[in-house]
Amino acid sequence: MLHERTMHMFIREVNGHRYRIAAQSVWDAARGRSVARQVVLGPAAPPPVADLGATRTVGTRGVGDVGALIWVAEQLDLIAHIDRACGDLGAKNGPSVGELAVAVAIQRACSPGPKRDLGDFLDASVPRMSCLPGSAFSGQAFHRVARQVTAHTLEQAQVAISKAAVARFKLSTDVLAFDTTNFDTHIATVTPGELARRGHAKSKRSDLRIVGLGLLVSETGHVPLLYRTYSGNGSDQGVLEACLDGLKQLHEALDDGEGRAQPAQRTLVRDGGFWSPQLELDLDTAGYYSLISLPLGHKATEEALQMAARRGAMKQLSGKLRRVRAARMRTAVGKLDRTLVVVESEELLEGQKRGIAVALRKAKDELRKLERLVEAGRISRSSLEQRAKKALAREHLSSFVVTTIAGNDKEPTFHWRADDTLRRRLEKTRLGRRVLCTDRHNWSTGRIVHAFRGQWNVEELFRRAKKGGVVPWGPSHQWADGSLRLHTFATVLGLMLVSLAKTALGAGASARETMKSLAEIRATLVRTTTGGAGRRPTVMLAPELTTEQRRAVRIFDLERWFPTLLSCMPARPV
Repeated sequence: MLHERTMHMFIREVNGHRYRIAAQSVWDAARGRSVARQVVLGPAAPPPVADLGATRTVGTRGVGDVGALIWVAEQLDLIAHIDRACGDLGAKNGPSVGELAVAVAIQRACSPGPKRDLGDFLDASVPRMSCLPGSAFSGQAFHRVARQVTAHTLEQAQVAISKAAVARFKLSTDVLAFDTTNFDTHIATVTPGELARRGHAKSKRSDLRIVGLGLLVSETGHVPLLYRTYSGNGSDQGVLEACLDGLKQLHEALDDGEGRAQPAQRTLVRDGGFWSPQLELDLDTAGYYSLISLPLGHKATEEALQMAARRGAMKQLSGKLRRVRAARMRTAVGKLDRTLVVVESEELLEGQKRGIAVALRKAKDELRKLERLVEAGRISRSSLEQRAKKALAREHLSSFVVTTIAGNDKEPTFHWRADDTLRRRLEKTRLGRRVLCTDRHNWSTGRIVHAFRGQWNVEELFRRAKKGGVVPWGPSHQWADGSLRLHTFATVLGLMLVSLAKTALGAGASARETMKSLAEIRATLVRTTTGGAGRRPTVMLAPELTTEQRRAVRIFDLERWFPTLLSCMPARPV
């Protein structure tokens, strides 16, 4: 088992020329001795005096984005945590599991591509996460290691990494949001596997096998703290139940990471798809309070909405939530003592109105078609009732579209109308409202609403992991379960590294804007002519930096990889 140590920089003179060297001291437990790795970063001498009229640009090298993520990985001791959890795995004289996972994570965040391009990507970057050559990071090495890694070892690594992230970056973990999504694969139906299955795809495609991802995210920083890869036909409740052991371990690890003398009182936030009385009890046993949006069809939801519809029940909140109205009650939800909060959201209301308008247009077309069939005597009453019910099954249409079916089975009669009074009542009493259920009875209404809005943190990370996002999961070129599992682990690591880099930078920009700004810190390779004998030297030129990029150079210690970046820095601090 290889345990990584911090990379050191020094200058060595060879044949009268001075070079900058990066070195690692790696402990090889199998051999019982330390192994040294070294790589030449480039000449240490100042660039030669050149004729600028006889220079040629030959390429660029990444500095800012790769360097920032490597800095975060070093702060967490990321590679060592993964290697300790996974044990003696990895190619002989090649990269360990931790090195491969972190390399893929950085590639997905900076330049998403297949594993066959991983080595070229690493060689095209000035900062180094390992002293091994890029050719050692091959797709074959990744898939060989993936066959040996288990879900349990990756979960152990994730808990250790989360503990380190909370301790190093002072993350708030009192409220954690959990949600699930899935990703399309292009794995053939006949290819064996347990993870890629046909299910309810978020992309609305029914022809592809999908892989599920459950994610637990901190309230601040949008940092993923625990994840679970599951089969595409799995249920939301089943995924969270499978995570309970990991949640217990994470609860204790976060207490250690935050240095708490007493156990923390953490709250788990979920949407209505995770509602289950037994799951509520299981979370309590694991040490978590619960905050969930109840399904609209739940009996307690109906009771809360009726209470909120009374005159004066909905009250304006204060502070940042002053544009939000809410009503509150404490009642029994089954056998559970719970506080229910009805929240009114203008944004949700407008979205539901748009959905109803689209669904109503389609329903009217179907209802008019049914009218014509009745007039022509070409439909039975039983078929008419079934098709009319199906036409009004979406978007609350049955609440205000009134249908009247009479007559016998062979000669039915059919009339329908959209009742504007019922529609206004629906908008006033149900639409735009969400019922929150929690056992945090001592929290204020505003705190409950604000905590539930943390669910947006998970949705934001899912957007980053979707196609075209900051750290996209796909396209995936993995076919075996082990490769899919390690690939998903690396993607979650990439999401974590980006979130923590954004937190360290402290900028108000989005993750995409932050990574774009960092990616613009690149070294330009220029081949020069000095007029002397010998091969034409190639030097790296530093770019001009904005104020934010200068801050990034200091925060992420980028000048250790590219000392001439200092030439673009002002003499006084910015």
